[in-house]
Amino acid sequence: MTKTEHPMQTLTLSIKGMSCAACVARVEDTLKTVPGVADAQVNFATHQATVHHKAVLINTLVDAVSSAGYEASPHTSEDADQIERTIEYRKLRSLFTIAAILSALIMATGMTRTLWDANIPPHHIHILLFALATPVQFLCGWRFLKGAWAALRHRTADMNSLIAAGTLAAYFYSAAVTFIPLGTQNIQTYFDTSAMIITLVLLGRLLETRARSQTSSAIRKLLDLRPKTAHIVRNGRDVETPVEHIQVGDHIRVRPGENIPVDGLIKNGQSAIDESMLTGESLPVDKQSGDKVTGGTRNTTGSFIFKATQIGADTVLSQIIDLVRQAQGSKAPIQHLADRVARIFVPIIFAIALLTCALWWISGSGIETALINAVVVLIIACPCAMGLATPTAIAVGTGRGAQLGILIKGGDVLENAHRLNAIVLDKTGTLTEGKPTVTDIIPAENYHPDHILKLAASAEKGSEHPLGEAIVRAAQEANLSLHPITDFEALPGVGVAATIDGQRVVLSNPRTISDRAKYPAEKLEAEGKTAVFVTVNDQPAGLIAISDNLKADAAQAVHDLQHLNLEVSLVTGDNERTAKAIGQQLNIDQVFAEVMPPDKAQKIAQLQKKNINVGMVGDGINDAPALAQANVGIALSSGTDIAIESAGMILMSGNLLAIATSIRLSRQTMRVIRQNLFWAFAYNTLLIPIAALGLLNPLGGPMLAAAAMALSSVSVVTNALRLKRFSP
Repeated sequence: MTKTEHPMQTLTLSIKGMSCAACVARVEDTLKTVPGVADAQVNFATHQATVHHKAVLINTLVDAVSSAGYEASPHTSEDADQIERTIEYRKLRSLFTIAAILSALIMATGMTRTLWDANIPPHHIHILLFALATPVQFLCGWRFLKGAWAALRHRTADMNSLIAAGTLAAYFYSAAVTFIPLGTQNIQTYFDTSAMIITLVLLGRLLETRARSQTSSAIRKLLDLRPKTAHIVRNGRDVETPVEHIQVGDHIRVRPGENIPVDGLIKNGQSAIDESMLTGESLPVDKQSGDKVTGGTRNTTGSFIFKATQIGADTVLSQIIDLVRQAQGSKAPIQHLADRVARIFVPIIFAIALLTCALWWISGSGIETALINAVVVLIIACPCAMGLATPTAIAVGTGRGAQLGILIKGGDVLENAHRLNAIVLDKTGTLTEGKPTVTDIIPAENYHPDHILKLAASAEKGSEHPLGEAIVRAAQEANLSLHPITDFEALPGVGVAATIDGQRVVLSNPRTISDRAKYPAEKLEAEGKTAVFVTVNDQPAGLIAISDNLKADAAQAVHDLQHLNLEVSLVTGDNERTAKAIGQQLNIDQVFAEVMPPDKAQKIAQLQKKNINVGMVGDGINDAPALAQANVGIALSSGTDIAIESAGMILMSGNLLAIATSIRLSRQTMRVIRQNLFWAFAYNTLLIPIAALGLLNPLGGPMLAAAAMALSSVSVVTNALRLKRFSP
């Protein structure tokens, strides 16, 4: 009996308790050790884990995360996430408020103590400071202590460990000198230090949480497009029904100004639909009976009734939301550097802090100075910014792309796209309208143009090739009745053949005809037209010229790509003369002509062997292998499902100008990631030695360190949020 092979599944978990990049690494490592898990990626910006597994129970994954010291639960919805973020924000705000008030009292007491010394013994002032600092340390700072204890139980360390060690050192030293008699010695306490560190870290966490919530605004805006109710037509009456209760086949009325609840086909009425959420295009699209409508788009003027065809998770909007969510949860390859550093960073910081304390003590500076310098090292080195640098930028970048009608499947796609130095464009359906039309019919002697068209259309009437469809459409428009055929045969790379009234009729490309010089094929091809020869019983019968008009934005799109220093190439199955004519119209020098569908991927591979990073833009089934082969495949949403599945980017509008926009967005996102990583690493590289040398102490040492650490995290998130203002 053969063993059943379970299909690969993807599960998203919400993770609680993570505080820095070291936590991300620990949760990832834990999940990857679970049998059946193929891969796991944890996103610090969204606090979610994406797990690829085969038949692993959810409880097993949840228990594994729990064993690592964190909480996990299946991700349910963005609404639930928003509620959770709101609750977390309010908790942090309350804790910060308490800590800020008590810390202010501690600072005020410390600054005015010289006025009290004459009347109040210093020991009593220290007890007052102890009473004020204790709630800050163990109530407001409990989350850090709890996290540090969980890390310690698992023999590891994270940001909580650094904060807990630093504040507890200052707090317990101060408590010791307060309650242990030291004679008449003038003692110094650091309750203000431990309290202000916790207060400033809470402030940073509060600002970070608020800023981080904005990284998922794109998904929330998409969710807001879905109406809560719909007007289902039943027995001639409109019945207001929750969208969740809509069934496939229901007839739904949409009034002016309403959002369309699900996907469907218009059955009655007409209107103009604002599809900007889907395509990024601002102009409404006219719709009438028989046209498709998409859930989440907005009806503008008219009223109509449509039949629901896709509901729930099958709607285009739901699929877009899933795609954006997956992209925001993914990692760019550049992030692996930060992950590797995070795994060893905190233990190294503890070692540096201990060394700092030992060296200052040995130098004769005293335990106070040694301790405070070590605390400054611990606090200033918290690796929050390192963990936020990449995922926040990926989340905002992919979200902004979705708003512009550019769906990006992951952080790796964004990173690969910014490296592209060449773009290969498919011709038919990509640069052209994909609706070829017959422009010329040149018959041989004893043949009439209508006769030629009738024979050709009869042979092509079962064909799905765009050129064949153009010939059949021309015959239909001329009201020509077609002949019955037998022995139909598709001739790969040549054309088609069929038997009509006992005659063998062949439609082929010009290069298969020996006496093609009698016909103006070369002239037509030089005009960018495709020539199709018709032979009857191996004798020339005539020539049909077909033209597929370039899209209105094709020339500008090529210009924009070249302006980005990208080498633009054209690939097509057309003959070389026609292909070069199209290339000249678009100012494309490198043209790959007469390329059969299976060979497109080979052309991409040949370019890649020259160390060229290639982006492929296409829309058809025959483009799928090339899209998969390319460093980045870019598919038009008007293309086939298999082409879209093979691509890393999807242009929902079909607007060719969006190709350059997607490249610029990827470059800007990677620029922000590099800035974030640079400042995150530079911050620690520069300030840790300064802290260890005690140079921060004259400026307020530990408190300055806490403020700088909080500021580094907030600055990284704020820098990433600049991508929300990216414009095409």
